[in-house]
Amino acid sequence: MIEPMPTTTLDPRIARGIFVADIPETATRPGYVRLGFPNTSYKLDLIPEGDVIGTPGKRIEGTVHAMAARLDRIGGGGRFVEPVFGTPRRVQGRVIAINTETNEVIVSAGVPFHLLPTDPRQKATDFAEGEMVTCGIKNGAVFRQVK
Repeated sequence: MIEPMPTTTLDPRIARGIFVADIPETATRPGYVRLGFPNTSYKLDLIPEGDVIGTPGKRIEGTVHAMAARLDRIGGGGRFVEPVFGTPRRVQGRVIAINTETNEVIVSAGVPFHLLPTDPRQKATDFAEGEMVTCGIKNGAVFRQVK
């Protein structure tokens, strides 16, 4: 079910989602949290950084961090996270902020992603707010809960 968008103003760099489940680690996969996001069909599996406290079906806030294989500028297109269900592998959206301290490009892709460029030829300051970018995501997108 698609949840209604919250009406309160929030920092656009913060991901506001619905806590779906806390999945324990197995022999082949680390533990992760599954989060849904308002006005989307996304159910993303993210590795928690620290303890994530949530009740299934209730709202949760935090930041989503990932390592970008390479950020590419694009002339147009939509905002999306691929796949819709599971571990993020591709992100496309508009740059909404640059964090020079952490060398992260914050991209609104339906869900705000804090992307760390891993191509040694790129740094966050190479990009500007308002640009459209696309990139592949390396394994291990992380969720940091805001308390």
